[in-house]
Parts: sequence; structure tokens; C-alpha cells
Amino acid sequence: MASKRDYYEILGVSRSASDEEIKKAFRKLARKYHPDVNKDNRKEAEEKFKEINEAYEVLSDRQRRSRYDQFGHAAFDGAAGGGFDTGGFSDIFDMFFGGFGGFSSRGGGGRPGPERGGDIRYNLEIEFEQAAFGAEIEIEIPRSEECTACAGSGAASRSDIETCSQCNGSGQTQVVQNTLFGRMVNVTTCSRCNGEGTIIRKNCPRCNGRGRVRTRRKIKVKIPAGVDNGARIRVAGEGEAGMRGGPAGDVYIFLFVKEHRLFKRDGYNLLMEVPISFVQAALGAEIEIATLDGRETLLIPEGIQSGTVLTLKNRGVAKLRGGGRGDLLITVRVVTPRNLTGEQRELLRQFASIGRENINSEEKGIFQRVKEFLA
Repeated sequence: MASKRDYYEILGVSRSASDEEIKKAFRKLARKYHPDVNKDNRKEAEEKFKEINEAYEVLSDRQRRSRYDQFGHAAFDGAAGGGFDTGGFSDIFDMFFGGFGGFSSRGGGGRPGPERGGDIRYNLEIEFEQAAFGAEIEIEIPRSEECTACAGSGAASRSDIETCSQCNGSGQTQVVQNTLFGRMVNVTTCSRCNGEGTIIRKNCPRCNGRGRVRTRRKIKVKIPAGVDNGARIRVAGEGEAGMRGGPAGDVYIFLFVKEHRLFKRDGYNLLMEVPISFVQAALGAEIEIATLDGRETLLIPEGIQSGTVLTLKNRGVAKLRGGGRGDLLITVRVVTPRNLTGEQRELLRQFASIGRENINSEEKGIFQRVKEFLA
């Protein structure tokens, strides 16, 4: 079997790292290797994500980290001699000290405790304007909820729940053996009730004994102004129902922003192109353009060149943490007219003549330069 990697090495921190440094390292790696982010290489990402979680679970707990610093992975390897995981330490304690009156460090309670419900991922497509200004959207989440007919017990009625006769409700069975070291107590999960401590004689007809039912729940989600494609929103307590009185999980909403037909987004700024005629470019003009706030007048300076960028302040996307909005950056494109009438052609020739532009000689000059370049 391949040996486990060092937990500090997995998270990329030193052995003297603070709790905050360990937390930051974990969050960074968790985001990088989350299976939902690595769909093309999901299996490898899942293994990596599992390894990162295991390392963080140990190093984020001061007691477990201290034991790991002393004994390494053996501190949590119940199969190894001298293992010190949560159950392994108790087993060793029982082995060497169990002879004194049959003492067991586990105590009598062996039932599974409350279990938190699972998290739910929900992909939500929103309009460009909703991302820019924020919105409140109602969505419908498919999830498991506690069965109201049996209050989560899974039984048809309270009288259908009986204490397990094999473990007397403890959820555990104990086998006592006499050894050279004294009495050894071996504690295992009760096979009859699977550790629940109770047996259900008749299942609830609505949930068929599961204690939970599938349903669809409508919830309202606040979209913050300024979010971008790929942003994630957490809605606490709206995920899958917990087990045995445990809390519900969370809903993680991943946002996908629709493209706009006019605007492109660059951070908090908006980009757009506006076509103008060469007359408007030469003489200047006031034109009406569309913005996210409605139609506004844009001043075109006289003699503007194609490709020039004009700016409308505070007409971009709202900033996530406040502080105003970005700008609207408008690239001007001068459009060359097509299908001129005879009169228009004549006027252009007169314009060129007044400006002392020799159209034919200019054209010859261009062809001559191309010819020289090719030669």
C-alpha cells in the first residue's frame, strides 16, 4: 500500500503555520480541485479533493493536529499497533485497563448522532441587467425534507417504534473476553438495529420508513449587483434535510450570465461600438445611443477618427462592494458609404478638388507602392 503524503505537504504550509494560514491554504486548494470545477478530469480531482479535506480535518483541529505532530499518520490508523484515532485510542485503553471491574471508556451510548443534510448545487441563468444591477429571483429547488406524517421517525405511529431487544436501546453490543491483561471489552454496532437502538415494526406509508420525502421548494435568492459569470451564492439551511434531528444542508447557486446583444463586459466597465457616417465624423454631431439606464445623447467631436474611444462615466456595472459603477467605453467606427448616387459622387469630387486632393494620382501612388513592395 502506498504511504500517505504528509498533511502539511498536501496543503502546502509549514509545520509552524497558523490556523488562519491553514484555512486560507485549504480554501484555495478546495476551489482549485473541486470536482464541479474539473469536469474534464473529475475522477482525479475527486481524489485530490478528498486528500485535501482529510488533511484539513486533522490540521484545523488543535487536538488532532497535536497528535499528528507527535505520531504522524499512526495517530489515526486504527489498524496499526499503537493507533490513536478516536476509536483506536479507546480500544487500547480498554485492552490494558479493562480488567479493573470491566471498565470501558466508550460508555453506554452507541447510537448514531444527528447527521447534517447534504448540500445542493443549482445552476441559474440570469439576464445581463440582473447581474449588473442585482435582482431578487424565485427558484424551485428539488430536495429531501423531513416527512411530516411521521416527523422523521420513519414509523407509521409511535407505537410502531420499539426498543431493540438485542442491545437494549444502546445501539451497541459488548463481548467481554478474559485475557492475560484482564478483561477485554469488544464493542460493536448492533447488527439487529444497525446502531439505531430502535426497531420499526411498521413503516410510515408516506416515506416508506426513510423519514424523508422528495419535494420541490420555492426560495427567493438575492442576486448582488455586480456579480459576474461563474459567481456562487450560498443559501444556508435550504439543502437536503438532516437525519436524526441534524441540520439541513445548504444550497450553492452557480450563476451563468446571458450575453448582451450590444454590450461586452470588462470587469465593471462596459464596451460597445457605435457606427457613424463620415459626415458626422468630419463635422461632429450629437447622436442617441442605448445604455443600461436607457437612451442618452452622445457628443461626437468634430474630426473624430475611426477607432476613437469615448467614455460615459458611471454607466457601467455596479461594483460588488459599493463604491459606484464602472464606465461605458464607446468605440466609434466611421462607416464608408456604398451605392452613391451620381450627385453624391460629384459632390465628393468637388470636395476633393477644393481640398486639392488628386484622386487618380493618389490611386496610382498606391498601386505604385504595392508594385515596388512586391518587387
